[in-house]
Amino acid sequence: MDKKSKFITEPRSGSSLTLEERHQMVLEYLRSNQTKYEIWKKYTGQDSEHGKILLWLRQFGYQDKRKGCSFAVQKARMNHTRKTLVKKKEVDFEKLQLKNRIAQLEKQLEEAEMKAIAFSTMVDVAEETFKIPIRKKFNTKP
Repeated sequence: MDKKSKFITEPRSGSSLTLEERHQMVLEYLRSNQTKYEIWKKYTGQDSEHGKILLWLRQFGYQDKRKGCSFAVQKARMNHTRKTLVKKKEVDFEKLQLKNRIAQLEKQLEEAEMKAIAFSTMVDVAEETFKIPIRKKFNTKP
């Protein structure tokens, strides 16, 4: 079998490929509509390429035109996404804190209302028991 043949009969690793074969794989990927997986399978016989073609693209100085942007742009997008997620987590945490504060205040309000009812009932019972007016009359002149 010819040593420079594109197609292989037994699986090879990416490190066993020569620079020319790697460059040929990269160029074929850029010029054809085949996926990285298809090209990797054709040259090596293995099922997964573990990002080797993308690594070689960068090493040879090519940009992946299919993606529509360079590595720097993709990295910037990832950073922006991370920042957005962090902001969203902060907003979610603030909302959670506010919900907890609302629940705490509602509980305090309920306790205060129960105390007011208990105090009013106690005054009513004391007025009936001792037959004396305890509540202040608001209509009287000072």
